[in-house]
Amino acid sequence: MEPGAGDGAPHYNENNGYRRPGAMSPASATDAAREADRIRPVLKRLWERKKWDPATVRAALLHLGYEEERTGSNGKPHGGTLMVRAMNSRFTDGREVTPEGALVGLRVHTDACVTAFVQKSNYEVTTNGPYPETGCFEPPSGH
Repeated sequence: MEPGAGDGAPHYNENNGYRRPGAMSPASATDAAREADRIRPVLKRLWERKKWDPATVRAALLHLGYEEERTGSNGKPHGGTLMVRAMNSRFTDGREVTPEGALVGLRVHTDACVTAFVQKSNYEVTTNGPYPETGCFEPPSGH
């Protein structure tokens, strides 16, 4: 069995490598923690006011001075570091459901992100390295 292989399935680590964030340097981790500390009170305030739609969350975070990430027609980043989008949909009671709320990803450095969400039940702000295929956002589970 592979070390750290979860439930012991063969090739667990290999098959789930895309779901592990990259490592952050100590300096980048410090910078990401500082940005998380700026974002946390904004999301707390929005959550207390029951305002968790992506447009409201985006506007509040842009007010902190972040710029929304832009991409060129080829999909390459073109500036900005903030991404705010709807929550991931999930299959519930036989249909796809997108819960109310917003996901936040802030690229602090090439090796550091702040990832957050705010929704009806709660909010959370964390730091992580980027994921190989999806940047700051954790990829949905595969198979």
